[in-house]
Amino acid sequence: MSRMIDLIRKSSVSATVMQAAARGALLIPADEMVEILVHLANHNKIFGAQAKMRLAGWDLNSAIAIASNPNTAAEVLQYMAAEDNLRPGLLPALLENPAVPEASLAKLARTGARDVVKVMAESSRVAQSPTLRKSLSDNPNCIDAILHSVVPPPTLPEAEAKSELLSDEPVGDADAEGVTSAQVEQATSTDPEFDQHIAAFMAEHASEIAAEANKPFQPVGGLEELNLPVQDTVAPPSPTVTTGAAQSGAAVATPAHKAFHARQDSNKRDSTLQKIARLDIKGRIQLAMKGSKEERSILIRDGTKIVALAVLDSPKITDGEVESFASQKNVLEAVLRGIPLKRRFVKLYPVVRNLCFNPRTPIDLSLGLMKNLLVNDLRNLSANKEVSDTIRKLALKMFKQKSDPSKQKSG
Repeated sequence: MSRMIDLIRKSSVSATVMQAAARGALLIPADEMVEILVHLANHNKIFGAQAKMRLAGWDLNSAIAIASNPNTAAEVLQYMAAEDNLRPGLLPALLENPAVPEASLAKLARTGARDVVKVMAESSRVAQSPTLRKSLSDNPNCIDAILHSVVPPPTLPEAEAKSELLSDEPVGDADAEGVTSAQVEQATSTDPEFDQHIAAFMAEHASEIAAEANKPFQPVGGLEELNLPVQDTVAPPSPTVTTGAAQSGAAVATPAHKAFHARQDSNKRDSTLQKIARLDIKGRIQLAMKGSKEERSILIRDGTKIVALAVLDSPKITDGEVESFASQKNVLEAVLRGIPLKRRFVKLYPVVRNLCFNPRTPIDLSLGLMKNLLVNDLRNLSANKEVSDTIRKLALKMFKQKSDPSKQKSG
């Protein structure tokens, strides 16, 4: 009798079974279920994203048992040991499993983040392998820096750009969170954990950063889509004071007064863009992590993928921002793919809904997320002419199934 994984490899199962497999909902042993999920994540364009999310949330104790078993399928062990998929809790088990290829561990040793390097440095397998020791020594995130929690200081151009960012910001100008940008910068710059988070991100993506080192800021869609304003130096018109307002000392703003302040806000945005344009890639990554909501809203559109992804990795990002990013059409595809890979974001229904309704969202990602939509949203999606025919047809089918329980059972 064929195992389920063999049937799935041969595409010999129904779409319903494939959907259940991508959710990790098949009633089979855990090791075979994980093998199926890894196969879908690596080879299936429709269910791959959903399978990756399920693997990321797989029970840790069960995953450790699979990672430490020498009889685990080679594809599963290689998937678990890959830098993009690695869960820190699995690393000790993977290191001591002789079935994990040394080549996979060597690659991880060369490019791993600080926590990874620290665990590998304490491994007996690494200590006994010249290849792994050499790969570890080649890691830019050097061991002694990690052990002593040393965060490298910014280079001179970065320090100058950072100084310009602070000096150009009005001291008393509060952002949407009720504190000034200077206060935010002061708070985050003195937080060791924040700096360590940025340094770990830099080390983890060192090769990408080096490859894009000379690429300037260029927003997706071009600068014209940012609606850059014309500088306005005219003094604000005096607000109109009504009789009643005069008695109470309150002023009523005229349309001209409101328009002036709208232009002032636009000019501030223009100034922010000029500051961002002066930063190199490392400076933009730091700003994506530490900056204000407005700065994140601009940098999420950076044409350099690693900068845009740094926005999603910022500890300061809010659920509302991610909800907005999920609906944007002028961001890189990597941003839309990166949002649901973070468990915090994929649990937010508005984020899932916006991704499904966004015509820029890759079709395989939308297909994997649509099952989470409510009936009314499925109906609206089926009539949305901006998305592809495939999405609309499947949305209509799912709407009919969820609206009519008898059809759901028969389907």
